[in-house]
Amino acid sequence: MNSLEMLKEREKLSDQCDICKKTFSNRAILTLHKCIHPGGKKYYCDICGNSFSQKSHLTHHKYTHTGEKPYQCDICGKLFSQSSSLYCHKSIHTGEKPHQCDICGKSFSQKSHLTSHNSVHTGEKPYQCDICGKSFSSKSHLTRHKYIHTGEKRYHCDICDKSFSSKSHLTTHKLPHAHERPYPCDICGKSFTRRNGLTYHKYTHTGEKPYKCDICGKSFSQKGHLTYHKSVHTGEKQYQCDICDKSFSLKSHLTTHKRGHTREKPHHCDICGKSFSQKCNLTTHKSVHTGEKPYQCDICDESFSSKSHLTTHELIHAHERPYPCDICGKSFIRRRGLTYHKYTHTGEKPYKCDICGKSFSQKGHLTYHKSVHTGEKPYRCYICGKSFSQKSNLTSHKYIHTGEEPYSCDICGKSFPHKGSLTYHKSIHTGEKPYHCNICGKSFVIRSHLTPHELTHTNERAYQCDICALFVHSDFSFHYNIFFSHLPR
Repeated sequence: MNSLEMLKEREKLSDQCDICKKTFSNRAILTLHKCIHPGGKKYYCDICGNSFSQKSHLTHHKYTHTGEKPYQCDICGKLFSQSSSLYCHKSIHTGEKPHQCDICGKSFSQKSHLTSHNSVHTGEKPYQCDICGKSFSSKSHLTRHKYIHTGEKRYHCDICDKSFSSKSHLTTHKLPHAHERPYPCDICGKSFTRRNGLTYHKYTHTGEKPYKCDICGKSFSQKGHLTYHKSVHTGEKQYQCDICDKSFSLKSHLTTHKRGHTREKPHHCDICGKSFSQKCNLTTHKSVHTGEKPYQCDICDESFSSKSHLTTHELIHAHERPYPCDICGKSFIRRRGLTYHKYTHTGEKPYKCDICGKSFSQKGHLTYHKSVHTGEKPYRCYICGKSFSQKSNLTSHKYIHTGEEPYSCDICGKSFPHKGSLTYHKSIHTGEKPYHCNICGKSFVIRSHLTPHELTHTNERAYQCDICALFVHSDFSFHYNIFFSHLPR
């Protein structure tokens, strides 16, 4: 070995970590690396006790306590606590994306975003949770995940006092307070509070679905949708309600579920004041006032007020029923349909009326039942002025005026004004009677026939129909079918 080679070898060893033997291109990077090892975080915050490997990181951290934002954007005036955050923000104005993926060509404004993106191609997840063993593609995702175990929410909104586990979630949360939507779509002009909201929105223009299930090959436009879809295969439900022990595959579903216990409804309609537990329900509700149905089926041209309703509708054309019952094998278009169906096996009725104590297997049935107490009928026919407690009843009522019969039997071709009548009609061909009385074993074609039959065993009070004077049970489905029996044929 000559003297030059010996010198290079010595330099190489001088930039080698003496703990893990990893080698670095220069000593400065080695110094930063050593902070990863125990005892490497020597800068402590005297307010909250958090420790940092670099003094600059401690300085930036302290801004979270003081609220100081010394870095200002010279284009729009927005303030930031870190120079790196200001640099990333400026890419919104310039559109600059200097970091390009050499596999698919996609560009990013930040190198960290490119690094995270690369894991889509490699499948690499080097950051593992030491509590549950779950792996992640980025360190920030692992940090955020750990808050599930600790329950820590250290970032507080100074407007509404809501708390969050990550600063980015707090920042996004604050945008609706300021009515700020900094990410505009350059195709249609629609603006979004989050960058990923804009990214997902653009897929509606391009039709791109970059997230593919490695089990069945189905593709999705959003990573969250793929994650949720995979739970269909794995059955994994890692988010458990601490009140009733029910489990969910998505944290957002657990959050929504808990509102059923607390009766919290944080989303208010600014037109009529009605409150909702989910923002999407409020958005859909507003279409009652506006009549807007922006989502159109490209097969039959039927329009819908929400994208989820369109997606569910499209499954009818595809004859796809992705949710099978593991007890009897019957399949459903929607997960909710499967959930309600399973109650026919278990007899469970989790939705209880807080006025009279009566229980129901479906939330919609409880909502309809409550109108018996309140007398509320918010859905009004603009042709004859008649009001209804349910939107579906109004829709079916309108067929009286139009004469429309949209549901056709695929066996004999006969048409019906509503789906329930078609289902009942098909039993003539199949002879199927799926609803059984658990007291005497008698079977019925539709549930609404089983319900009044059960009254003969319980002697429960019935209600008289004001159209035909028949005595009927207050159950939603029975009223529903009795109503349709009065429609002109």
